[in-house]
Amino acid sequence: MNSNDLRIYEAVAEHSNFTKAAEAMFTVQSNVTSRIKSLEEEFDAVFFKRTSRSVELTDQGRKFLAYCRSVRLLTEDIKNEVSPGGTITGNLRIGCLETTMALKVPGIINRFTDAYPGISLNFTADNSPNLISGVMGQKLDAAFVVAPVIIPELDSHPVSEEKLVIVTSRAYTLLRDFLAKDVVKIVVFDQGCSYRARLEVWLKANGILNYQFTIINTLEGMINFVEAGIGITLLPQEVISKLYYNRSISTYPVKGDLGTLNTVIVSRNDMPKSFAMQAFLEMF
Repeated sequence: MNSNDLRIYEAVAEHSNFTKAAEAMFTVQSNVTSRIKSLEEEFDAVFFKRTSRSVELTDQGRKFLAYCRSVRLLTEDIKNEVSPGGTITGNLRIGCLETTMALKVPGIINRFTDAYPGISLNFTADNSPNLISGVMGQKLDAAFVVAPVIIPELDSHPVSEEKLVIVTSRAYTLLRDFLAKDVVKIVVFDQGCSYRARLEVWLKANGILNYQFTIINTLEGMINFVEAGIGITLLPQEVISKLYYNRSISTYPVKGDLGTLNTVIVSRNDMPKSFAMQAFLEMF
């Protein structure tokens, strides 16, 4: 067993697929299969359940993954301690919401890479439940998600407070004109999206129970659909004011507690954090 074997193991666990793991590690599938088989033989354990299309960690595999990550972080920290000039290096996998990707990530990358040029950042966009699952499953080092997050194994640090607005096409002079329809159409992200859930609560709070979904999975597509009059949506005010201020859309503030949404960054508290991860968290 060597450090590269452990990196291959982490790649298979992350992608749940030997072929994708091989692509991520810039090697061939036969090498990945061979290294995993060698590890299983060395430890007399079965780390993955194989199917025709994917692989899944066993209980033994999940335990071994935690040790793999600990060894990788320790190796990175040793390199950072003994490297000339004390430059911190490493690779961080960060998850974020689609809106966070659009608003926050560019600034984060600029500030962080200026301060720590030796650390690579890999971002993935998804909804809060999937991102939390990614952190819990060690496929992500940290993630920006919607608060509150009450999971004993996770630490959370406040990042931002967002003011929410209903967004409509400018073709409708008043929001009540759209809400007066027999069936109110809404444009939303897929199931699990916090903005979608908040919009549904808002509709019900306003006595609107008959509504129809149009699901789209990009922010740009959502704005295009709303602008065309296909439906209304709910988004942070900052998204509209900074990115879509010149579009033919109107916004209406959401009042009360429903009008505020807090974002936090979460990471596991039951595993060691690398110097790179500590440096990233110190930004917030």
